Amino acid sequence: MMMENLPRPDVIITHESDLDGLVAGVLLQRLAHKLFGENVPLEAYHYNNWRQREPREKSAWVTDLTFEPRLDKPNWLVIDHHVTETTPRHAMLVHDIQKSAGLLCYELCQQHGIGSPELDRLVRLNNVADLFLEEDPDFILASDYASLVKIYQFWNLHTLLNGEIEKLLDHALLEVMEVKRRIEDPLGYSWSKENITEISPTVGFVDTVIGNNNLIVHQILEQGASSYPVLLTLFRRTNGVIIASLRSRNGEALKVAEKLQGGGHANAAGATLPRSVRTVPDAVVYLRQLLNSHKDPPLNSLENLFAGIDVAKRA
Repeated sequence: MMMENLPRPDVIITHESDLDGLVAGVLLQRLAHKLFGENVPLEAYHYNNWRQREPREKSAWVTDLTFEPRLDKPNWLVIDHHVTETTPRHAMLVHDIQKSAGLLCYELCQQHGIGSPELDRLVRLNNVADLFLEEDPDFILASDYASLVKIYQFWNLHTLLNGEIEKLLDHALLEVMEVKRRIEDPLGYSWSKENITEISPTVGFVDTVIGNNNLIVHQILEQGASSYPVLLTLFRRTNGVIIASLRSRNGEALKVAEKLQGGGHANAAGATLPRSVRTVPDAVVYLRQLLNSHKDPPLNSLENLFAGIDVAKRA
């Protein structure tokens, strides 16, 4: 799709959680610099924080975050691949669920003369990893690239590379990912498949102690090692925030993530839990209470819900 007369953005906004968001965001920064000669600021958000941020700018480019009614504004450009029910009336939308956000952004960049063999390769590997194209011969290598962001985190890598994402190609840190995958993943799978506990009748919590959580959960689902259609893992970031990652095979993961005010893809989704949820055991209690409730609480009641749980635990 040829896009001309792009609006000059006040900000570029991307998804913080993965390689796709990093690649897409940096590419859009380069495109803005090429078109307007400006270094447009880049912001990155997890789903929950993004939903709480007001789209206040007169013009913005948004990528790897679902197109929704509040983004349908004049002079806003959204480039994304998540399922959406919103039809653009005012915003410009580039949308294809069969391509990663990084690939969509790169195709737009190529229309304006931005491209290189290095970017060709990195964007392809990102596409394979983000769409989980298991049959691709580079799937394992692509997964190692994706793991870099999961392990070292978005802004740490962005700083390390000084925004030059091509430097990820054949980076020494990939050797760490390869060793972790070869040694840790089999150990982690053997342990985790024996340590799945119920969150709700349809959601199981997979405790993880070592290895790539996403690949371990995928293997459990593939081999039918769990009766739960949705499997959930929990990760505590260095700032204390708890991240829930959900996986499924038949589209159920996104439905659960949306109950947690998160988002993502049908079978690969995630959410950031309220800051009052401080530990993984707290998160398990919180999720059991929320996902076994007969109705979804309003957005502003999430903190109160957990506060009530916390009081009950101390009583």
